[in-house]
Amino acid sequence: MKLWKGIATIAALVVVNLLVNLYVVRWDMTDDHRYSIAPTTKQLLQTLDEPLEVTILLDGELNTGFQRLQRATIELLEEFQARSENTSIRYRVSTENIPQGIPPTVIHERTHKGQTAQTTVYPFALLHYKGQTSVVELLRNNRGLSGEENLNHSIENLEFAFVEAIHTLTRDSIEKIAFLEGHGELSEREVFDLSQALSRYYQIDRGTLGNETDILNDYRVVIIADPQEPFSEKDKYILDQYLMQGGRILWVVNGVRFSDEYLSQSGMTPVIPLELQIDDMLFRYGVRVNATLVQDLQCLPVPVDVSSDPQQPNWQPMPWTYAPLLLTSHASPITRNLMQVSSTMASTIDFVGGEDGIYKEVLLATSSASRITGTPAQVDLGFDDANPEEYRYAYVPVAASMEGVIPSLFAHLLPPEDIIMHSPMRKQSEPTKQIVVASGSIIRNEWQQGQPLPLGYDRYTNTQFGNRDFMVNAVLYLADDTGWMSLRQKELTLRLINDQRAREQRIAAQVVSIAAPLLLLALIAGGVILIRKRRYTI
Repeated sequence: MKLWKGIATIAALVVVNLLVNLYVVRWDMTDDHRYSIAPTTKQLLQTLDEPLEVTILLDGELNTGFQRLQRATIELLEEFQARSENTSIRYRVSTENIPQGIPPTVIHERTHKGQTAQTTVYPFALLHYKGQTSVVELLRNNRGLSGEENLNHSIENLEFAFVEAIHTLTRDSIEKIAFLEGHGELSEREVFDLSQALSRYYQIDRGTLGNETDILNDYRVVIIADPQEPFSEKDKYILDQYLMQGGRILWVVNGVRFSDEYLSQSGMTPVIPLELQIDDMLFRYGVRVNATLVQDLQCLPVPVDVSSDPQQPNWQPMPWTYAPLLLTSHASPITRNLMQVSSTMASTIDFVGGEDGIYKEVLLATSSASRITGTPAQVDLGFDDANPEEYRYAYVPVAASMEGVIPSLFAHLLPPEDIIMHSPMRKQSEPTKQIVVASGSIIRNEWQQGQPLPLGYDRYTNTQFGNRDFMVNAVLYLADDTGWMSLRQKELTLRLINDQRAREQRIAAQVVSIAAPLLLLALIAGGVILIRKRRYTI
């Protein structure tokens, strides 16, 4: 009987071992599902028909934080390996043959001896697929956050970063986006940095609308960058029907008109409502851009001459409330974990319409201490000795997204006479998306000494804000139909050690760690002695 039991046990173990080797079962037992990948990621991995080679450059003498980032990257790639059935995904950690153009990160840390140690690391990964290479940035650095928070957000962003790179490598064709011209929009020079950033994903075109309704059909997204001249009924009809067919538009439109040149030369500028003739259009779609200006106590400084002698100017940075630093929404995949967005002379937006089936979400808003100024008005660069009691508005929307089925502006109107129609007019749209940004400064880059400055870079404070990331994410979101942008909403619970509490409980912990084993041994020994006494006592 014992022999048969042994044989059965061995046979069961063999069967279990075979099943384990044939079917790998992975369970993510964490509360925040940090070791799980999204269905969209799994679908993308199944499209790989050749090996994907990954080189992790993050290597060397790493501190605890970067070790955690490296380990999270490896764990994600191991999950990719387990989920890729059609082909192989191979990775290695190496700093050999680092391509030019990949900037290192220098870490300054104090040793246990109190000395400063300097370490250079490369927080990037290289993806190689079908002769193409894509660079993945592993570390996201938000200057407003602590090192631990930045590392946590970087780990949260890993899946999105790799999926974005794989999506770029595996696409069959390059989609096109267009910057609209013909209404005094920003020039190619003024949106140079954004165009360069978007060229990684799309073919970038510029042009006017003409008079044919299908002129925009080939474009995934249309960007309207700070127009200054009114739109004709013909232009509005073409844009409207483009939306009705499922097109996407990024509206960057101010509600007011002013002169940057006059402001910089004379230190002041009149501000009047900007009549673009698209209010009825945007209202129909569920949003209104107001002819107002936002002032905010959370703002950028501007250089102001505080000297009384014009011959000896004394330029000092002073806060200028007309340059608000806008807060980003934590809930949206467009703005999650982004730095503040800088702006000047921004207008406000309102949502209009009730239960119209359009999902609306605020993307950028003012701080909790802001106010709204009506127009016409006169704005100057002088120091505003702001009274905090006057800044009683909180979180005023400056940018928003809209998604859903929208009605046509021309549902009950006749098309313009000079329109060439290639298809019947649609009165209701396919599911579509739009984003409205009520400040042209958010999309405009500056130039210095013949070179473009990064979008969102403030040369007076030497600070990079989140403008470029916001605009790129906005376009990616508009163009996305697969849902991979939702990966930016992944959230991991940050479990930080309370240093003060740890120091306070250090002695108690040491006592417990020493005394507890001794007490346990004493109890075991006492129990053994007691049992022996009972057993051998007559």
